[in-house]
Amino acid sequence: MERRDFIRLCATSCAATAVSFSDDALAAADAKPRLYGKVQLTDSTGQPLRAAQLAVGENYVFHYPFEATPCFLLNLGKPTPQNVALKTGDGAAYQWPGGVGAQRAIVAYSAICSHQLTYPTRQISFISYRSQSTARASRPNMIHCCSEHSEYDPAAGAKVMGGPAPQPLCAILLEHDRSSDALFATGTLGGELFNTFFSKYEMRLSLEHGGGRAQQRVAGKTTVSALAQFCKQQVRC
Repeated sequence: MERRDFIRLCATSCAATAVSFSDDALAAADAKPRLYGKVQLTDSTGQPLRAAQLAVGENYVFHYPFEATPCFLLNLGKPTPQNVALKTGDGAAYQWPGGVGAQRAIVAYSAICSHQLTYPTRQISFISYRSQSTARASRPNMIHCCSEHSEYDPAAGAKVMGGPAPQPLCAILLEHDRSSDALFATGTLGGELFNTFFSKYEMRLSLEHGGGRAQQRVAGKTTVSALAQFCKQQVRC
């Protein structure tokens, strides 16, 4: 991790207030980075993914920090703001540090909508990044969920820009190795909904991932796929 990124991450850690709630609520109330282990992002052949391989505006998917929790990886094509002030659903403040890479344009978020926990599956995805506006997604360059039309701005920490979503998408913290152009996931920031997600989709996730693998932590590396290759159908409303 670059020194300036480390300093900003430490500053983010100090911006929290702690309250006792359930596991998911506690994660949100702390509003601190939660480090799950450094995992390398790889391509479909298992080779290290390079930041330069990411096409601007393309939806990419990988799983982190658990085997069954999907995330979006995006190259927004332009620098993102740094230290964006956000709040979780329970009002805890935190600061999103911004993107990584040569242009600070690469970002990652949990692909689990914070409203109804809609997420991309192998069969279908109702949530994705849209570079252009549509009849129901009036803003371009947003992550839009067709379930109830929640919109998130990936250039501003997945801040809620429309719809009923109660909080931003949980951010995935990334590291970029400048010398190799490699990317790593290191943790999360913001309101996590993983426990609620596992509870709601317990049977489906068990069938998709087999036994108790859904809640196993990803270790070592995780495969990045284009959303168009990951799922059979993308719903665009």
